[in-house]
Amino acid sequence: MSAIVLFDGVCNFCNGAINFVIERDRAGYFKFAALQSDFGVELREKYNVSESDTDSVVVIENEKAYLHSTAALRIAKHLDGIWSWGYVFVIVPRPIRDWAYKTFAKYRYWLFGKQEACMLPTADVRTRFLT
Repeated sequence: MSAIVLFDGVCNFCNGAINFVIERDRAGYFKFAALQSDFGVELREKYNVSESDTDSVVVIENEKAYLHSTAALRIAKHLDGIWSWGYVFVIVPRPIRDWAYKTFAKYRYWLFGKQEACMLPTADVRTRFLT
C-alpha cells in the first residue's frame, strides 16, 4: 500500500518539504508528483480537487484526496521516528488547522521564493516520482 503526494513543483519550501519526507520515509510509502504535471492535473480531476481548493499539497490515500492541514498530517503519520508524532495535531479542530496552514501557504513564495520550473529528482529517488 502507498500514497501519492501532489505538491507545488515550483515552490522552494514545498521542494524542501518533499526532500524532508523522502529522507524520513525509508519504507517508500509515498510517491510524488507535481501539481502542475500532467499526472498531477489528471489526479486532481479524478478526485475533484480544483486549483482553487489547493495550490500546495494534496495526499491521495486509500482512493481519497486529503487537502491542506489534513494532507500534511497524513504525511506526518507515516514518517519515521519522532516525526510521526506530529499526527497528534489532528485533535486540533480542522478549521483552526486549515487557517494556520492556508495562512502559511499564502506567504510561502514571499518567505522562501519559487523556481521557474519544477524540480528534477535525483537519480536515487527518481522511481518515487510519478509522471
